[in-house]
Amino acid sequence: MKLVLRGCDCRYELENIIRLFLPHERVDVTDDDPSPTELFVEASIRDEEEGAVAACRTVLGAFDERTERSVEREDALAPLWGKPEELALAELLYEQLCRLFDTKQPWGLITGVRPVKLLRRLAAVCGEDEACAYLQNTLACDPAKVAHARQTLHAENAVLALSHPSSCSLYISVPFCPSRCSYCSFVSQTTERSGHLIPDYVQALSREIAKTGEIIRQLALRVETIYIGGGTPTTLSAAQLDAVLEAVAQAVDISAVREYTVEAGRPDTVTTDKLHVIRDGGATRISINPQTLDDRVLAAIGRRHTTAQFYDAFSLARQVGGTQINTDLIAGLPTDTAAGFSKTLGGILALSPESVTVHTLSIKRASHLMIRDKGEYDAGGDTAAMIAEAGARLVPAGYHPYYLYRQSRCVGGQENTGWAKPGCDGLYNVYMMDETHTVFGCGAGAVTKLKAPGGEHLERVFNYKFPYEYVGRFEEMLRRKEQAVMFYERYAE
Repeated sequence: MKLVLRGCDCRYELENIIRLFLPHERVDVTDDDPSPTELFVEASIRDEEEGAVAACRTVLGAFDERTERSVEREDALAPLWGKPEELALAELLYEQLCRLFDTKQPWGLITGVRPVKLLRRLAAVCGEDEACAYLQNTLACDPAKVAHARQTLHAENAVLALSHPSSCSLYISVPFCPSRCSYCSFVSQTTERSGHLIPDYVQALSREIAKTGEIIRQLALRVETIYIGGGTPTTLSAAQLDAVLEAVAQAVDISAVREYTVEAGRPDTVTTDKLHVIRDGGATRISINPQTLDDRVLAAIGRRHTTAQFYDAFSLARQVGGTQINTDLIAGLPTDTAAGFSKTLGGILALSPESVTVHTLSIKRASHLMIRDKGEYDAGGDTAAMIAEAGARLVPAGYHPYYLYRQSRCVGGQENTGWAKPGCDGLYNVYMMDETHTVFGCGAGAVTKLKAPGGEHLERVFNYKFPYEYVGRFEEMLRRKEQAVMFYERYAE
């Protein structure tokens, strides 16, 4: 499909509006005239005596519709979503595509990752009630999604209040997994393919953690949260995991950290020895992720563990103690059904973990699922029912939504939500999603996000993506960490 732009530069938002309805369609942006046989969206802004006018025409098969409207440039809230011209064109295109496909999107025109952050910005200008009305009436969000965002906002605000100008967080990447799930697009390497790199990787990672600790102390920053993710960190042996946690303990004052998470995502990697290492290393939270409690679905997505192994891992974690437990679920998995997901929910609620993260399947271009099914996989109706049931059952069970984000190509246009019992909100998740403060990243594929003190400006420092690059070019990469010092020096009084 072609996106033809005239007199405007609205590529990002309009392209994403198209992807809400055609998630795997290639969109070519141009200002050339489309041919009569092409499928296209033509968007334009023209200036007239009485002001600017936005016009949009969508041609897709037999559908050919053109609409236009005056641009309201005096709307104080419009710039918080985007330029008024962008909003006008997005509204026109969205309405046309809703008619074409005879459907509406649950989040309306919102295509960004952080709808709660948008709500917070709007509420700061006009108050919470008017901000919610704006999401519903102007951005066409479903009222249930607006209410969900509002409830999440209240929990997030309480977490954000804990962060101070000197706060930061630390993320540590262990990009190895026992096998690759069909939906995964991360840079993770299977141990079968890259396990020989692990000893050198652990050694290099420990050095980078030490260097990062030096920079944090030099900048007089306080580490609020630590998150060791992947991949699957518990793919490492107990001794290797202990080496990483010891490096953290040497680099950071663990006693001052509010939350310390280690992902034990694959139940087939969890052992008593590793759980003792995690607990004794100072971690306060672990994540054991079944994704589903249906062995048939697990096999379909390439996860080489069983439901029984998840229950065993969860039981071991409770016996070892000392940490909160989070479990991740995914709605919309291949071969899963609304009834199957309901059974999974029941099994998780019976275990009563401190938090449950309910993801919507996102079909990424680099995933085996996308390559195999060519983007034809669709379970939108079932997925919407799964997400709705999750909220309907988790709230009465004592959980509240504490963070929320969206991804591109989510099945059914749904979202990902972290649910927690009181006092068990995942702090790192909130800080990372809100971009509250600087997050230092260590390990292959990690990104350091530097946040300007007292402002919104962000700068990123990228580590090498693949473990072999990370190990092979480590000294060069380590020198990049000094960019953090130079960044903060620019803001020193």
